[in-house]
Amino acid sequence: MAPQATALSTAPPASAEDGTVKSKTQGVKPSATFGSRHFQALLMFLGLSCGYTVRVNMSVAIVAMTSDEDTPTNGNFDTYNWEPSVQSLILSSFFWGYVLIQVPAGLIAQRFGARKLLAIAVFICGGISLLIPAAARYGGWIFVCFCRVLMGLCQGCVLPSLHTLLSKWAPPEERGRLGSFVYAGHQFGTLVALPISGFLAGSSAGWPSVFYLWGTVTIAWSIWWFFYGADSPANHPSISSEERQYIELSLRTSDCQDQLPESDPTTTKVLSTPWKAIFKSQPMWALLVVHCAQTWGFWMLLTEIPTYLHAILDFNIKENGLISALPYLVMWILSFPTSYISDWTLRRGWVSTGKSRKICNTIGHWIPAIALIALGYVDKSQTVLAVAILVIAVAFNVGTLCGYQVNHMDLSPNFAGTLMGMTNGTANIFAILAPLITGFIVTNPHEVAQWRTVFFISSGFYFLGNLFFMLFGSGDIQWWNEPSRNDSIPNRKMSEKCDQISPASYRKANDSLQLEKISHKERY
Repeated sequence: MAPQATALSTAPPASAEDGTVKSKTQGVKPSATFGSRHFQALLMFLGLSCGYTVRVNMSVAIVAMTSDEDTPTNGNFDTYNWEPSVQSLILSSFFWGYVLIQVPAGLIAQRFGARKLLAIAVFICGGISLLIPAAARYGGWIFVCFCRVLMGLCQGCVLPSLHTLLSKWAPPEERGRLGSFVYAGHQFGTLVALPISGFLAGSSAGWPSVFYLWGTVTIAWSIWWFFYGADSPANHPSISSEERQYIELSLRTSDCQDQLPESDPTTTKVLSTPWKAIFKSQPMWALLVVHCAQTWGFWMLLTEIPTYLHAILDFNIKENGLISALPYLVMWILSFPTSYISDWTLRRGWVSTGKSRKICNTIGHWIPAIALIALGYVDKSQTVLAVAILVIAVAFNVGTLCGYQVNHMDLSPNFAGTLMGMTNGTANIFAILAPLITGFIVTNPHEVAQWRTVFFISSGFYFLGNLFFMLFGSGDIQWWNEPSRNDSIPNRKMSEKCDQISPASYRKANDSLQLEKISHKERY
């Protein structure tokens, strides 16, 4: 891509006379430290955290549900004689539903709004979590798998909805920070759920309380979000006009037309999804490959760490939850300086958006790849070393939050939710396969050599996936981001009126982008 495209998101800000920050593309940045966009990001962060608590609690609960030890947990509550292969099936069943709904969820969020979709999906998911203890008692592992499939269908709406929301709320120069903050809900939900779930499973409340607690919390958040969330600045009831203009002009998504007179018949929003251009886009394929690699490595570790700690390092159920959460605690803490440094280098103009994404993703994949190779050679007696390497393997994966994770919004703010649905739906096929293949390889959980094979495979995924992203990925807005705006007179008029609202410097950059779009169209 030509340099003009990256100027929209990487140009360093200029200072106005009053000392406020003024971007070349987005006018004066609001002086308020905490605005509506930050509150929306906080709500999204908490929502993703809740989603992960009901998603990952099974990793700890299943240890208590299948344990034959004489512990307080298993003294008063049912336990089940499920083989390791069945346990792997239960852990992977969540993703059966998860992968099916991704693309439809992205399209629904894009067309009808993400707020209601996210609220309804999370509410239902929390309700199903409350039913799992009864499903296990009366229907066995088959009913548990069925509940997990339904939960996957609900949570398949979460990431496409969040990406759609962030594409409307996060200005380019804040995208790394806001995006990383929201997606740090992965780690926060995990680090909260694992130790508390371990404590509850080992207490007199028993393993059923794990599902009751997180199901209730998730339902409570969905109600909160339904009343206080907003699809975009244009739909927010109390956002300041200053902040709204700052966000909308910096993003230049189709919401720009919302600032135009409603009575003008030439401003109708028409944006059809450019499927052909998307499927022929090289950066999109690079994003898909690296997302698949990330999903394999991340979910192999998340679903199998508790079993590894129990079988190889002999941690009991309470210790298991705490140690399993430690890597995600470190990862969450590192997300703050990582996102700040990423955005700071972009604002200073030291690196382009594409280079920033690739550097961050390399940190997030290649350091964990090396750590997993090392973990394969740690024996049972080296408990502290094994935990330390696990922390490195998980914590440095934080780089992906400012890497591929926000790249969908870089490539196409208007279709970010759809792109996330496409890549996340395909990638999570690997989330299904990871625990299943692990269960096939690790027939004896107490054998270190079998775990070594699993770690080596995950290391290979990390290395090759990131290499492909480095070679073929991009941080530039793609020409197909606004396909219909060039196809009709009404849409050209709408674009011209948006330009009248924007600063002159943006119009100049936008002209360059239009020329680049024409060049790309000629290629295809």
